[in-house]
Amino acid sequence: MALNTASLRTSSVLSRKFKNSSNNVSPTFSIPIKSLSFLNPVPLFSNLSFKQTSHSSSSVSIKASSPSSSTTITESQELKIFYVPTKPIEGQKTGTSGLRKKVKVFMQENYLGNWIQALFNSLPPEDYKKGVLVLGGDGRYFNREAAQIIIKIAAGNGVGKILVGKDGIMSTPAVSAVIRKRNANGGFIMSASHNPGGPEYDWGIKFNYSSGQPAPESITDKIYGNTLSISEIKMAEIPDVDLSNLGVTNYGTFSVEVVDPVGDYLELMENVFDFSLIRSLLLRPDFRFVFDAMHAVTGAYAKPIFVDKLGANPDSISNGVPLEDFGHGHPDPNLTYAKDLVNIMFDENGPDVGAASDGDGDRNMILGREFFVTPSDSVAIIAANAQEAIPYFKTGPKGLARSMPTSGALDRVAQKLDLPFYEVPTGWKFFGNLMDAGKLSICGEESFGTGSDHIREKDGIWAVLAWLSIIAFRNKDRKPGEKLISISDVVNQHWATYGRNFFSRYDYEECESEGANKMIEYLRDVVSKSKGGDKYGSYALQFADDFNYSDPVDGSVVSKQGIRFVFTDGSRIIFRLSGTGSAGATVRIYIEQFEPDVSKHNVDAQTALKPLIDLALSISKLKEFTGREEPTVIT
Repeated sequence: MALNTASLRTSSVLSRKFKNSSNNVSPTFSIPIKSLSFLNPVPLFSNLSFKQTSHSSSSVSIKASSPSSSTTITESQELKIFYVPTKPIEGQKTGTSGLRKKVKVFMQENYLGNWIQALFNSLPPEDYKKGVLVLGGDGRYFNREAAQIIIKIAAGNGVGKILVGKDGIMSTPAVSAVIRKRNANGGFIMSASHNPGGPEYDWGIKFNYSSGQPAPESITDKIYGNTLSISEIKMAEIPDVDLSNLGVTNYGTFSVEVVDPVGDYLELMENVFDFSLIRSLLLRPDFRFVFDAMHAVTGAYAKPIFVDKLGANPDSISNGVPLEDFGHGHPDPNLTYAKDLVNIMFDENGPDVGAASDGDGDRNMILGREFFVTPSDSVAIIAANAQEAIPYFKTGPKGLARSMPTSGALDRVAQKLDLPFYEVPTGWKFFGNLMDAGKLSICGEESFGTGSDHIREKDGIWAVLAWLSIIAFRNKDRKPGEKLISISDVVNQHWATYGRNFFSRYDYEECESEGANKMIEYLRDVVSKSKGGDKYGSYALQFADDFNYSDPVDGSVVSKQGIRFVFTDGSRIIFRLSGTGSAGATVRIYIEQFEPDVSKHNVDAQTALKPLIDLALSISKLKEFTGREEPTVIT
């Protein structure tokens, strides 16, 4: 039998173009093929032996061997599968939202392949065999190569079809929407979310299940276990798929469909919101809107939604072209990293509404003229106004929920509206069960994540449309020339009704892990010795604990989700290590204090919270353990 040796050749380097955001030229970079081994998965070997099997299907088993490794190839009439040998690689345990590391780590030989294969090894075969999986990402550096790797491993494991966004682009909310609309078995999201992108920065991967929600810990724990024992990767021998053109490519029983990343998501948004109401606001001559896509994935969605459908001025979209390095920026929509937008909005003649979204499109920041809406207030105000302003909630929300560190503003809305309320650990996956059980409609996290049960992810553009709906509804009877009800008006009216929960978060990014972990262990020891009534300056302790959560739907329990000091006046101090970074440890301190007195609602949050902030730094001995004098980000 003749051997087609062309299929066994690799080149020593692979040339790759990427758009340089600073000068829009396209230099060519040479990357060692070793770093991208699965683009041409068959290595060169000094010894080759071939054996024809006697199976009636006329398959051929080819074993390529060398002194140190071997690759088995099974060829049928429809698809050729390689069994690529590999070994476990340390450090592949997923965090709060998938596996995130530096790009160079993922580009190591077999690193990404091991994790993807471990995922398939962790799923019941009926969850993917001959099934449909969605694939998308935020456009960051290495996504295009990673997409080809994932497609080939999916084919090698018996997946029937991959739906992939054009150019590998699809926001995290859109992946969830497509999974749900197309009845897919699940989906891969290539993103490190709000973390920087580029050759020296971050990359990430996560898997969402059939209802569009992030994989539960029961699955991610299995994935990690399988990364510790993996010995081979199954991969189909198919050419790289052209992701630049819409359409279907068939490879025997396996197919890849390149889809419009915007279409299904846009259709869903039109079903959730009253687009004619929002359009009437955006077309007003006395109203101005600006959206900062931060050169991230929502750049692909901003023009089709805000401009083409809703009539916003094209100039209202800034940084609207997705770039592999996010324009050398940090695509995290907060007061620090979205500074350009903040400067525009805090000008006395700034626009009426400003908004931004992050790398993969699931986070948001909302601003009024000279006014910042905290994420904790944002979800509470959306919930309080949803029934009258958003058609999707015309019969009222089913229930409300927040992550534990998020302020208690939403709790007060739930109480007033007599709605079920849930407090869950940080991580959107904890909302999914409640939604699937029909217990939850609107939820949010203080980390700029807001969403509802229209999908199973937080959703940045959804939050922006929700706020535009509220402002449009409040102003629908205002004639041109009449003063418009502003974002600050809406927020102040809300505080007057519910009281204000002053809230701030201090982030200390990329601390030495050893010192950060010692600090948390020290705090756990303090908690173990604490009792109600203990005095902390002028504050009396109600209780202190390390937050545990029992899921009311399936009874699953998670522990050690954040250290809480809750005082008798309702004030809270919370300490957590973040699970969303790619290096070191991020220490987060959350400070909250409730204020019912309307006359004190416009005090600056940092001023109002200073006694609690000082107490938090004292309790934790943060400087002693981490050496850090100042936070990286204050929210």
